[in-house]
Amino acid sequence: MFFISSAYAQSGAPAGDPGLTGSLIMFGGLFIFMYLFIIRPQRKRQKEHSDLLAGLSKGDEVTMTSGILGKVTKIEGDYVVVEVNDKLELKFQKSAVHAVLPKGTIKAI
Repeated sequence: MFFISSAYAQSGAPAGDPGLTGSLIMFGGLFIFMYLFIIRPQRKRQKEHSDLLAGLSKGDEVTMTSGILGKVTKIEGDYVVVEVNDKLELKFQKSAVHAVLPKGTIKAI
């Protein structure tokens, strides 16, 4: 009894309760925020990468996600053969291509 304070019934909603409308507006604002700052930029990056892979052709100089630089010698479905050296060719999945470099970049390095 010494530590228990008396409880009084409150009339109406508490001062900090936003109600149903406020909650819906808050969740809607959160969804819009997530769409604008997370979902939309990620979709844009995915579209740019798929366009890059669709435009990939023999003779392009590319950099792979692993950091390997090379020239595309053959495209076989979902795979790409990259010439790293005069006598060394490596086969990668197309999705491992990070970027297409301007012509002559490899010789300049």
